[in-house]
Amino acid sequence: MKVGVISEGDTLESYVAEDFGHAPYFLIVDTDTLDYRVVANEYADSEGAGMKVASAVSQLGVDAVITGGIGSHGLDILTKAGIHVAYDEEGTAEECITDFKRRHELKKKFGSD
Repeated sequence: MKVGVISEGDTLESYVAEDFGHAPYFLIVDTDTLDYRVVANEYADSEGAGMKVASAVSQLGVDAVITGGIGSHGLDILTKAGIHVAYDEEGTAEECITDFKRRHELKKKFGSD
């Protein structure tokens, strides 16, 4: 699975950002291998950043997004694109990916949303 992590830094040891639209980076991570690429957030200082970031992230081929916080407009854009959003996440990117993957596997196993 490919996951977009909204991040304060450019490594898996970086903390997940609290502010979806204004975070400095997106990490696009393969949850099986933890291989990732870094995308700088060109909209971080823009008005309406959350909506712009959501549109940009939805074009990156991710199945899910991990973030600390997200506004309703950004959430709507991602949800309508079929992207699962895990918000209120805390910790490093790697910790949050591990937790997300565990929860996702449990949902698949038990068939719940």
